[in-house]
Amino acid sequence: MNKVMHKLIGGGLLMGSLFMNPVWAADTIKIGEVNSYKAMSAFLGPYKKGWEMGLEEINAAGGVLGKQLEVIYRDDNANPGDAIRVAEELRTREKVSMIFGGFLSHTGLALTDYAKRRKTVYLAAEPLTDKMVWSSGNEYTFRLRPSTYMQVAMLVPEAVKLNKKRWALVYPNYEYGQSAVATFMELLSKAQPGVEFVIEQATPLGKVDAGSVVQAISDAKPDAIFNVLFGADLGKFVREGNTRGLFEGKEVFSLLTGEPEYLDPMGAEAPQGWYVTGYPWDKIETPEHTRFKDAYEAKFGEYPRAGSVVGYTSIKSVAAAIKKAGSTDTNDLIQAFKGLSLETPFGDIVYRPQDHQSTFGAYVGKTALVDGKGEMVDFYYVDGADVQPSDAQVAEMRPSN
Repeated sequence: MNKVMHKLIGGGLLMGSLFMNPVWAADTIKIGEVNSYKAMSAFLGPYKKGWEMGLEEINAAGGVLGKQLEVIYRDDNANPGDAIRVAEELRTREKVSMIFGGFLSHTGLALTDYAKRRKTVYLAAEPLTDKMVWSSGNEYTFRLRPSTYMQVAMLVPEAVKLNKKRWALVYPNYEYGQSAVATFMELLSKAQPGVEFVIEQATPLGKVDAGSVVQAISDAKPDAIFNVLFGADLGKFVREGNTRGLFEGKEVFSLLTGEPEYLDPMGAEAPQGWYVTGYPWDKIETPEHTRFKDAYEAKFGEYPRAGSVVGYTSIKSVAAAIKKAGSTDTNDLIQAFKGLSLETPFGDIVYRPQDHQSTFGAYVGKTALVDGKGEMVDFYYVDGADVQPSDAQVAEMRPSN
């Protein structure tokens, strides 16, 4: 029976390995996983449960290539240097066949570069930076979740419909936030000539001064706001904005805010009427999602979060690639990932050969307070294939390596 073994490594750092009975351990395919579990627990706790459940399903069905899959995971402390260090440990000491994971864009980019230098396949589960598959893309790196560009492109049509002229921008001042705002400005300006961006508030990641940010935006008198803050920063911004009436009479567009990881902690303070990308887990009625949701709730006694879907789909992608490759040889895995198709809780996806980005999509809708907590309403699914640049644009952005 599958079980989790946790090892305490120097300094009390909790590591782990999910594997079959030790007597079979030598006959497993080892996969490495790197993530910011301690720093981003709200998302990555459910994410880990997702890949654990997917791993159990894979192994219960006989594993891959006649062997059980074993996942050995490490925490990167949300630090690029640590991400590279533990990836190297997984490659050299644990002899993993490939690596998956990542959450923050800067650690994801570090792993992308590591994959190229060490000629190791890396499946980025969560990092959204466009650089990962375009300007810094390489032969060894693939990405599951819809990129920053794709997430923004999902919201822009709704913004254009409202025809608001004066926009405020608020975002975490690192790669993800900077890229999201640049893309929003580019796409909205192209679709709605004459639009104005009257103020930008770039805040330190995890250290937003919500009071001063809200006051600065209020003073600029925008018609609408584009927000990229997430996690604790988002909660502080929403609370201060509600208190000072910032959002009254203004349309707000916000990336990722419809995910339960970010809506749930805000409770009755959750924003109302925002246009968001997210995951309305309790309202999706497709057969593939219902199967996933029911299995997840039965196993963990709780509902899935967006991270749960990402973790589950990540390990399923790994298994599908190994099966298609027929081996764990790096070059075989690269070829297998190119054009790889599989069913996910959101429907079928494909990993595009031209940029290694999957067509995994997201839901777009509005936030509302229902029974004292935030939920997504009036939502629809956007297929990732519909919000990706053309092949010609990709060829211009992506190095020929």
